[in-house]
Amino acid sequence: MLLAILAISVGMSACTTVETQSFRVNKNASVESAQISTGADFSKYRRLLAEDMGIFFPQNSPSTPEDMRRIRQIFRSAFLSQLSEYEIVQESAPDTMAVQASLIDLRHSSSEQIPGMRRDVREIATPGSLVFLMELKDSQSGAVLARAADSATTPVFQTTNGTATDWNSVQQAADRWAVLFREFLDANLAGAR
Repeated sequence: MLLAILAISVGMSACTTVETQSFRVNKNASVESAQISTGADFSKYRRLLAEDMGIFFPQNSPSTPEDMRRIRQIFRSAFLSQLSEYEIVQESAPDTMAVQASLIDLRHSSSEQIPGMRRDVREIATPGSLVFLMELKDSQSGAVLARAADSATTPVFQTTNGTATDWNSVQQAADRWAVLFREFLDANLAGAR
C-alpha cells in the first residue's frame, strides 16, 4: 500500500513539472516589442507553415462570423503577397518554421476577460490596446522561436456604439504588418529564399 502511494505521489509530481523558456528583447526592432528565444537558430529553416490567424475580440463585440472571415482573408492575402519568394508548405518538417498571426483587440475589454488568455500574451496585450502578434515556432516541437507585437497601426472595427468596420484601415494595417514580417524574414532566414 505504501509503495502504491509513493508511486502515485512521484507520478503526480512528475506531471506538475513546468518548463520555462527564456527570451531576449530585440531593442533594434521595427515593432514595439520583439522577443527572440535565447536558443533560437533560424538558419535551419527553409520553409514556412502558415497557421490560421487567431482573432480575439471582446465578448460583447458585434463582429459577425462573415467579418471575421473577411479580416482573416485580408491579412492572409497581404502576408502571402509579401512572401512570394518564400516556400510555403502545408505540413511540418524539420526545416519548416510555423508562423501564426493573432489580432488581439482589447480596446473595449475589461480586465476580467484577460485571465483566459495565455500568460505570455497577457504580458503583451493590455486592456485598452489593439495588438498584432506574430509568433514563429518550430513546426514540429511547437517551441516559440520569436514573438513580435505591434500596435502602431490600429484598424477600426465595428463596435457596439454603432461604429462600422473601416475596411481600408484593416487593409492598411495588414499591409504594414506584412511588410514588417517580410523584413524580419529577409534579415533572419536568408537560406529560405
